[in-house]
Amino acid sequence: MNLPLEFDKVFVQPIMDPVLTERSIEVSVLRIDKLHPVISGNKWFKLKYHLEDAADKDFGTIASFGGAYSNHLAATAFACKEAGLKSVGIIRGERDAHLSHTLQQAEEDGMQLIFVSRNDFKDIKNIKEKLSQPDWYWINTGGYSLLGAKGAAEIFNWIDDSYTHILCAAGTGTMMAGLIKAAKEPQTIIGINSMKNEKLLNDVNDLLSEIEIQKKYALLHDYHFGGFAKHPAALIDFMKRIWHEQQLPTDIVYTAKLLFAAYDLIQKKYFQENSKLMIIHSGGLQGNLSLPPNTLPF
Repeated sequence: MNLPLEFDKVFVQPIMDPVLTERSIEVSVLRIDKLHPVISGNKWFKLKYHLEDAADKDFGTIASFGGAYSNHLAATAFACKEAGLKSVGIIRGERDAHLSHTLQQAEEDGMQLIFVSRNDFKDIKNIKEKLSQPDWYWINTGGYSLLGAKGAAEIFNWIDDSYTHILCAAGTGTMMAGLIKAAKEPQTIIGINSMKNEKLLNDVNDLLSEIEIQKKYALLHDYHFGGFAKHPAALIDFMKRIWHEQQLPTDIVYTAKLLFAAYDLIQKKYFQENSKLMIIHSGGLQGNLSLPPNTLPF
């Protein structure tokens, strides 16, 4: 599928910090956020095989789910526009007088937005039964499925065998499952849960085979900062610090919490000395546009 992605702009950014030197730990960030300004980070990888499957089966419309700040929906809308497909977004909650920037972007890219109550949104099966049209191809929230995980596994194309730990943010668990699938035997995948969802590990495991479940991985639940998209002053201050020290932009939903967790875990000696960490920058920076102007320096 010929989309305007820039794979040549993806790069590995080393993190230089005295704390790391003291612990003899090497940390790098995989900047897949540079892939595209809208289909950024892990979004393309989780959409890739869904779009191919829809095209192979002659579906003309992609339908998916998300909230007002869903980077997944924004990416889906743009990808569908470029692929010549129609798109529909089922949005959690009533339509506000002023749409979020994310939903404005999706609508501008041709996505039809359908708002459902938060209570009704809990019953995805019922939504599909009520709304589905013959040419609609459904993708779960965040691309959650075996196809989504299959695509996410390809993020490992930039990760060599020398890395002992691969760290990622986890929303639906799709990317984490894909990374587990692709990891080599000595490597450990660490997921940082970005929301209050203690059942998320079950969702990850549901995408793994019996053999893959035996691999080394962990999902940590202590870094959500109060819940999905919550961003107290401490997190904003950390984002500013990481930008000034590393010139690394992060977002309030996923990557800031991921980086904060990595720093905290290193300081708490979670990793053995001489560990080599790869942190996945999963994109989604447009989520910061929900903040007041000039909140962040980038």
